[in-house]
Amino acid sequence: MRLPLSEALDSVLFARQRLRFLPDTVQTELLRSAAPRLILNCTRQWGKSTIVAILAAHHLGVAEAGSLIVIVSPSQRQSAETLRKVSDFCRHAGLAVFRDGSNRFSLALDNGSRAIALPGKETTIRGFSAPSLLIVDEAAMVSDAVYRAVRPMLAAAPKARMVLLSTPRGRRGFFHCEWTSNRPWHRVAVPATECARISKAFLDEERQSLGEFAFRQEYLCEFADTRDQLFSHELLSAALTGDYGAWRV
Repeated sequence: MRLPLSEALDSVLFARQRLRFLPDTVQTELLRSAAPRLILNCTRQWGKSTIVAILAAHHLGVAEAGSLIVIVSPSQRQSAETLRKVSDFCRHAGLAVFRDGSNRFSLALDNGSRAIALPGKETTIRGFSAPSLLIVDEAAMVSDAVYRAVRPMLAAAPKARMVLLSTPRGRRGFFHCEWTSNRPWHRVAVPATECARISKAFLDEERQSLGEFAFRQEYLCEFADTRDQLFSHELLSAALTGDYGAWRV
């Protein structure tokens, strides 16, 4: 089965009509984004994995035969959970889903398009190439070594998309680097205070229970200094200068 042209051209229509999922304003923006590089910095429990799984299911429904989606997370369990969501959405959309016959954590459609869930281990993720969609879930907890290992997969697929999604985990690692860089990412931030599905009463309770540091990071999308950091980011930045005078020998 292939998707009707109207749903193939509009992933929001696909979500509403085929999946009975009603995206909010930001989710609608994400589903309709055509950006080749997309980075989501979102509060816990906003539904970032769900919306990206819908994006992946729609991608499989319209992709060319033999297309590949690669999903990477810190652990195999997390990658498999995202893959399960993609599989469920494909089934709800009426797409026939199979195993690809080679990989335990995988799905395939009858046109040969596949999605593979991989663990965040540099030594076990190499060997896949030219995915049309690369998803790095919980990116702030994926190592820089894994990120360096998966990016070359896109070399033979110039039109491929890459999506990073996470809640912050300190001012370190590639997720923080990409978020704060001047590279052409489509950046979307959703703090819990802007999510109608999370109540103020719950957030007040979480702030008291977790403390200010953890609350700002988990719910306000802030890249806070780690607790074991000896010097703050501001102090280190203030100590740097690009004004180097001539050295005399």
